[in-house]
Amino acid sequence: MTEPLVYLNTGFVPASQAKLNIYDLGIVLGATLTEMTRTFHHRPFRAEDHVARLCRSLKYSGITVPLSPQEMLTLTNELAEANCRLIAPHEDIGIVHFITPGENTLYAGSAGAAGPLTPTICIHSFPLRFSMWRHLFTDGAHVVTPSIRHIPPQCLEPKMKNRSRLHWWLADKQSQAVDPRAITLLLDLDGNVTECAGSNFVIVKGRTIISPTTRNILWGISLQTLKELAPQIGMEFIEKDFQPYDVVTADEAWLTTTPYCMAPCTRINGTLIADGMPGPWFKKMIAAWSQRVGLDIEAQIMT
Repeated sequence: MTEPLVYLNTGFVPASQAKLNIYDLGIVLGATLTEMTRTFHHRPFRAEDHVARLCRSLKYSGITVPLSPQEMLTLTNELAEANCRLIAPHEDIGIVHFITPGENTLYAGSAGAAGPLTPTICIHSFPLRFSMWRHLFTDGAHVVTPSIRHIPPQCLEPKMKNRSRLHWWLADKQSQAVDPRAITLLLDLDGNVTECAGSNFVIVKGRTIISPTTRNILWGISLQTLKELAPQIGMEFIEKDFQPYDVVTADEAWLTTTPYCMAPCTRINGTLIADGMPGPWFKKMIAAWSQRVGLDIEAQIMT
């Protein structure tokens, strides 16, 4: 095998042969549910949790697929095993699941006029390029809050991980005009902090990790890992609304996400958080996370 495999609809194909029809509603309407899992030592981490969340999203969206959660998990593991043969022992991959309602050839612009649909199911992978995130561990992230706001949960249920993300793309353009490396942090209509495009966001005050409430964000698998590890290092984890003022005056702020697990945030809208350096609680938490997965996460990213 000289190129990665992709699972598409009914079986595995080489990545170069994996194609989507232009009438697929994932393209026409951006109607796509998705998940991303990463490997540690070439083994998928918490894939069961990612697949379970994907299945919950499918049920809520009314999309029925001919695969059970266990079958989806088996395919995920098979793909990881095959595609990890193409990378070095010290490298890892990200595994993406995405499912769309299928192809609508009756009227490509209509959301409601489709006939019977056969969902499009895809599982693919890509090498994790840790150099992309190295600066987060040396300098910390700079988050920017643009004028574009988080879609209210009354309009789009945030518990579904989806790719209807034009608003994120537009928001990133505003943020990157401030700082080309900025990470967008959206506020809700009331000015509360919500989440970033590819990560959850938390602040630390004293020994307490504070997360936005589950009503307003996609509850990440990495955020759940953070919550589980908190008691092990003597921290409390709570959910409540908070605003940019609370970020500016926090002791620390962190991003949590599948590819690099977590990273320190040291600036918001150009203002330093604490002394503008990764804090001591971050060091303790990343060490606990590394112990959990049996790999020095920071060392892997900095290599």
